[in-house]
Amino acid sequence: MEFLSEYGLFLAKAITLVVGLLVVIATIAGLSSKVRKSARGELEVHRLNEDFEHMGNTLQVAMLNPAEQKQLAKEQKKEAKLRKKAISDKKRVFLLNFKGDMRASAATNLREEITAVLGQAKSEDEIVVRLESAGGMVHSYGLASSQLDRIKKQGIPLTVCVDKVAASGGYMMACVADKILAAPFSILGSIGVVAQLPNFSRLLKKHDIDVELHTAGAHKRTLTMFGENTDQDREKFVEDLEDTHQLFKDFVGQRRQQVDIDRISTGEIWLGTRAKEMALVDELMTSDEYLVNLSSNADIYEVKYTHRKSLPEKMGLAAENSTDRLLLRWWNRLRSNQYYS
Repeated sequence: MEFLSEYGLFLAKAITLVVGLLVVIATIAGLSSKVRKSARGELEVHRLNEDFEHMGNTLQVAMLNPAEQKQLAKEQKKEAKLRKKAISDKKRVFLLNFKGDMRASAATNLREEITAVLGQAKSEDEIVVRLESAGGMVHSYGLASSQLDRIKKQGIPLTVCVDKVAASGGYMMACVADKILAAPFSILGSIGVVAQLPNFSRLLKKHDIDVELHTAGAHKRTLTMFGENTDQDREKFVEDLEDTHQLFKDFVGQRRQQVDIDRISTGEIWLGTRAKEMALVDELMTSDEYLVNLSSNADIYEVKYTHRKSLPEKMGLAAENSTDRLLLRWWNRLRSNQYYS
């Protein structure tokens, strides 16, 4: 009996501790939820010129003797004071970064960044977008491209830099720019549309399972995963794909009038060097080279909007990123048939 009494007391303490922890966690979650509701996100602005100068100075200092280092430090301190007092007459360059997934979810932050920059940018300034995307859903990348179109409509020069990949929906975004720069071995193109879906109708019939699908409208549903697909359904499905492809071609052709649109809209991809020969890009250059070259005559500001995510959103994003990495690895192996639908 004494053992049971002690065990019961221990169990009661353990339960009390667990309940207490749960209450604390729930309270913290509630408070953090209120904070998130009051602030959707924040805008971060960083002047890149200082980074470039710091790296150069660090190397320079390492090559000097102690006396020279002391003299250099005095000169740099004096220059820094003068720079703070002086009014800069340099042009301004605003750097935005876009790393796309299948749903172009980065367009949410891109929208906020562009809104902020357009409130300050002038016609003599420049906006640079460092773009990386293998494409994805049509409507998502259509919206992302429209965000870049806002820059063009306001008359601000727009440059897109592609260091790795801008294919399919990614190239749809890139072609909006006044100037496209690409690394020699970056991947560009894939101006095509593809869609696929499995059909389980025979499997369901084998197990005596019926699926009923009712629609109002002749083409409310074309191909289906569970019912029987007819030739008419397939024809309509392909017709929709062709129409989307034509809209994609028109979009690129209007913004890159120097390309042979029929030649480059076969769904193929090209490395940067070949893409330049096809007029898909204007110059072969990495984003680092371009920005460092600009820094001597321009103030470069990297603008980043950070959206505050809830815990479920973070977990979902982590799972989605893992899936995207697997899909991108598979896509790079095949180097063809980029999904864009």
